[in-house]
Amino acid sequence: MKAHIEPVLDTSAEPAVRGFLHRPEVPDGDALVLAHGAGSNAQSPVLIAVAEAFAEAGVIVLRIDLPFRQSRPHGPPFPAMAARDRQGIRRASEFIRPLTTRQLFLGGHSYGGRQTTMLVADEPQLASGLLLLSYPLHPPRKPEQKRDAHFPKLQRPAFFVHGSRDPFGSPEEMRQAVALIGARTELLICEGAGHDLGKGAQLRDLAREVLKAFQQFIS
Repeated sequence: MKAHIEPVLDTSAEPAVRGFLHRPEVPDGDALVLAHGAGSNAQSPVLIAVAEAFAEAGVIVLRIDLPFRQSRPHGPPFPAMAARDRQGIRRASEFIRPLTTRQLFLGGHSYGGRQTTMLVADEPQLASGLLLLSYPLHPPRKPEQKRDAHFPKLQRPAFFVHGSRDPFGSPEEMRQAVALIGARTELLICEGAGHDLGKGAQLRDLAREVLKAFQQFIS
């Protein structure tokens, strides 16, 4: 199924919603918002691959530039801006909500996924479920600095995709963290993959695998 991709810039409220909308020719009523990692933007290869796979299956997908990336084209986010980035995810969910007749899923890669989990832990009504790519459980080589304190508050089904060689968390560390979530969860380990989850055809194949597994998870 083909999908039309169109740029989005909604400045009707702050922060603005900026990114790319994938509209399937025959939408199934579901929608997905994807936020990028700390060093990337809405054009992240992993976001594009996942968005294309889901849109081909009928899901409306919005890839967004988080507010910190809208403010400057390069560089990592500042901790002081994290709350604004979460507000940007909330705005994106409000923007896409009228386009769906069924479920709205939120998620993203690394930092984008982390901010999404923090938002939904506080506002579970925003999403029917979460799709989390390479969750940054801790900084590389700093396993004591866990970023899972809010996991017990999560009340929505959460699907995690994680590379077996991701320096931001080993498979076993991820299993222990995901077990803190009271809602239904699944952890898909991608053997040999790092934090970026792959490149080119390998990444496209992975995206189709993620789509199939996620569909089974939410059905």
